Amino acid sequence: MLKLKLFSSGLVLCCVISANVEAKLYKWVDDNGTTHYGETIPPEYANKDATQLNDKGFVEKRIEKLTPEEKHAKKEDEAKKIADQQAALESKRRDSALLSTFSNEKEIDDARKRSTQQVEARIDSVKTMLESAQGTLAGHLKEKDDLTRQNKKIDPTLTEDIAEDQAKVDKLQMEQAQNDKELATVKARFDADKLRYRELKGTSPANPAKTNLMK
Repeated sequence: MLKLKLFSSGLVLCCVISANVEAKLYKWVDDNGTTHYGETIPPEYANKDATQLNDKGFVEKRIEKLTPEEKHAKKEDEAKKIADQQAALESKRRDSALLSTFSNEKEIDDARKRSTQQVEARIDSVKTMLESAQGTLAGHLKEKDDLTRQNKKIDPTLTEDIAEDQAKVDKLQMEQAQNDKELATVKARFDADKLRYRELKGTSPANPAKTNLMK
């Protein structure tokens, strides 16, 4: 019975020692300069220099306090890594979509033509309306100039018409600029897709033999 008790006590002691060995031990200094030891660092001292000790009490690594600038730089670096990872995933997704959508370069050219035709149709429509609005504005401005030269009173409705005409012209010019920008964006996107498609298929201009096979 005595041997059994001794064995049980020894087993408990071994477990305690084992648990202590596995636990991490830290050393830090408080604001008063007093050194402390513990398995965790209190939150209020998390930003201060500390030392991690191994099970024999020797220094395993030093935990240095970061300055506000260093913290900011570290945060930016972590954010950049996340952004780079997301960009890589998005690039991989676009590559997969590109290969699954098009079977050859001609299909990309056809899709580009359809997309640009839609935008070009809007451009032509806006252009026609803009020319008409500019003509109306020019007519009202001429009428105002004629009245001014003849020292005649300008009807308030004419002034209102000119203001409305100018607002319409301004709006159409803005739409024209947006459509021109969209057309350039569409062309650039399909040009980039075609170039990337060639890279993925290994048919870039640098490899004319494969390029000829695709034609």
